[in-house]
Amino acid sequence: MSDYFIESIKLHQNLKGKIGTYNKTKVETMEDLSLVYSPGVAGPCLEIKQKPERAYDLTMKANTVAIVSDGSAVLGLGNIGPLAAIPVMEGKAMLFKKFADINAFPICLNTEDVEEIIQTVKNIAPVFGGINLEDISAPRCFEIEDRLQQIGIPVFHDDQHGTAIVTLAGIINSCKAVNKELSELNIVINGAGAAGMAIAKIMRCVNQNPDMCTPVKNIIVCDSKGIISSERNDLTPAKKELLGFTNSDNVSGSLQEALKFSDVFVGVSKGNILTEDDIKRMHKNPIIFALANPIPEISPELALKAGAAIVATGRSDYPNQVNNLLVFPGIFKAALAKRATQITSKMKIAAAIAIASMVENPSQNKIIPHSLDEGIVDIVNRAVQQVI
Repeated sequence: MSDYFIESIKLHQNLKGKIGTYNKTKVETMEDLSLVYSPGVAGPCLEIKQKPERAYDLTMKANTVAIVSDGSAVLGLGNIGPLAAIPVMEGKAMLFKKFADINAFPICLNTEDVEEIIQTVKNIAPVFGGINLEDISAPRCFEIEDRLQQIGIPVFHDDQHGTAIVTLAGIINSCKAVNKELSELNIVINGAGAAGMAIAKIMRCVNQNPDMCTPVKNIIVCDSKGIISSERNDLTPAKKELLGFTNSDNVSGSLQEALKFSDVFVGVSKGNILTEDDIKRMHKNPIIFALANPIPEISPELALKAGAAIVATGRSDYPNQVNNLLVFPGIFKAALAKRATQITSKMKIAAAIAIASMVENPSQNKIIPHSLDEGIVDIVNRAVQQVI
C-alpha cells in the first residue's frame, strides 16, 4: 500500500467523509423558521405546482448534480461495489464544487440491474439539474445513458465522454505539433469499453457538426480478440454499431495488424500490451495515447525511444495527462446555466475545441492544458453555452 493510500485513509477517517451540507440562511428566530419551513414554505411549493419550471428559481435544482454509480467499474479498482465507491463519488462531488461551484451528491446504488438503475435515476431526477453517471461497467452503461436522454435534464457518462473530449482536444493539438492533418489520420483505438466507444464516436464528429470539426480518415477499433470487423461473429450490439463508421476497409486480424495502417494509437485497455516494435509498425511520427491506468499500454520512455512523436497518458507524473477534470465542471456549468435537457455531440465537440485552444503552441510535452490551469472551466463553459 503506497504512502498516498495510508495518508488518504487517515484523512478520510479524520473527516468522516469529504463533503457535507450547509444552510444558506440563518434559522435563529420564529420568523426565520416560518420562512424556511411551515407556514411560509407553502408559498414556493404552490408556485412550483403551478409553474414547474420555477423549481429552477426556487430550489437547489438549478445548481445541483447527482453522481450516480453502482461501483461496478471504478477506475483502477474494478467492481468494488457501491459502498466502497462512496469515497470516489465524494471526491467527484468535491471537484464539482471546487472548480465550477456546482453542488453534487453521491448516489451509490446497491444494484447492477439496468432497469433498476434507470428507474431510480428517473425517480430522483426532480431534485437535480443534471445526472453524472460514473463508474458503471460496459456494456450496461451505454444502454443506461441512452435510455435516460429524455428525462428532461442532462445525463452524462463521464467515463465515456469526458475521456473522449480530452482525447479529441489532445489529438487536435498533436496534429498541430507534428504537422499532420486531422482529416488524414488513421486511428487505432484499443479497448471497446465505455471510453473506447465514446472516442470512436466523437472522432466521426463531422457527420453531425461539419462546421466545427473535420472527420478523421479512418478508425479501427480493437478489443481483446483483435480488430472489430464484419468477419467476426462474436460482436455485441454496441460493437456492431461501430461497424457503421469504423474500419472502412473491413480489415481483420490482431492489434498489430491494425497498427500497420495507423498514425494514432489510443489505448483504453490494459497496461504493457504495446511494444517498441508495435510503435515502429506505425506511420512516421506516430501519436500515442496510452491511457490505461495506473500502468499505460506502453511507457512514455519506450514509446519515445521507438519513434513516437507525441505521448499522452492518464497519469499526472508524465506530460500530457488526459484528465476528465478538464471537461465535466465546465460542460455541466454550461448545461445548468442554459437549463439544457441533454448534453449533445455539438456541446462535446465545442468543449474539446475550447480545451485545445488553451494551448497556444502545442509541442511534444504540451498538447493538453494542465487540469489545474486557471480559466479552463470558464473557457469550456462559454464555448459550450454558445452551441446550446
